[in-house]
Amino acid sequence: MRNRFQKIFNWEYWPSSMFYVPNIPYAFYLAFKARNLTFFTAANPSIKSSGNGTESKFETIQLIPEPFRPKSILVKPKTDFNKVVEDLKQAQINYPIIAKPDIGFRGLLVKKINSDTELKNYLNKYPIDIIIQEFIELTNECGIFYFRNPTHEKGKISSITLKKFLSVTGDGNSKIKDLVLADNRARLYLDIISESEQTNLDSVPKKHEIINLSTIGNHCKGTQFINGNHLITEKLHQTFDEINKSINGWYYGRLDIKYNSFEELENGKNLKILEINGIIAEPTHIYDSENYTYFQALKEIRTHWKNLYQISITNHKILKTPYKKTKEFSKEIIHLKNYVSTIRNIN
Repeated sequence: MRNRFQKIFNWEYWPSSMFYVPNIPYAFYLAFKARNLTFFTAANPSIKSSGNGTESKFETIQLIPEPFRPKSILVKPKTDFNKVVEDLKQAQINYPIIAKPDIGFRGLLVKKINSDTELKNYLNKYPIDIIIQEFIELTNECGIFYFRNPTHEKGKISSITLKKFLSVTGDGNSKIKDLVLADNRARLYLDIISESEQTNLDSVPKKHEIINLSTIGNHCKGTQFINGNHLITEKLHQTFDEINKSINGWYYGRLDIKYNSFEELENGKNLKILEINGIIAEPTHIYDSENYTYFQALKEIRTHWKNLYQISITNHKILKTPYKKTKEFSKEIIHLKNYVSTIRNIN
């Protein structure tokens, strides 16, 4: 009951519909201006439907320049496991690894895996296209939202989201489970933490020992999103202008990045881009409920949609990027909905 009240009164935990339904009139206004309901599908020409969630993450990863790209392989359903092991060796991917669906979002089925046995069980359980990616040991993770009008040389970083992974600190006496229940944030994710084979809830950590409860940087996994927009600098803009121009056909969205220090990130050194997110990407700094209000979040979404409109219109008029037909786009979304429902119901 305590958890329910916390989720009701803290808008950070509200369902996504609460952020998009109030903005539907503005979305229709933009569609009316564009004279096309699916105008936004022209924003990122090199990504299927500009990144509406139905695109292959593996194909999108290949757009990233190799120095910034994690080692990854794609595993098709029913692939012989010996071949999977061989492909991992050839790609020089060692445990631990990250496994996730080739089509998915919001941390759906993303898991850190430590052995052949775990990987084999995972692949058998989920007979879908799976990406296996090296686990990046860099210290920090952030999301950077960037957009650029294709007629302009420079773009804009509109959002930096710093990610604080779910953790508790030992007191020398309490079990991890008790520490979780005493933590206002961690207790909301007890079910997810309990499912993890990597955390022994009955163990007693040492005093001041930090126990990381998640290695996946998604809000639904307990990661706290912190507004880092104060870190946006001219140097950071220069770095991401260069990165953007090296990613063919991507003009709007969010990059999820692992890095060690902000100085290195600012200079484009020692970082890995985990994913490119397209038109369904959010400026996730808005979920920092301690420094942002719900109504500010709604306004920020509308501002980003306005930029999406301008980029899409420009691509359509100048680069002759076609809009996807409404019927075809609708079929993709229905297929995605059925796909997500199916894999979520796998026990």
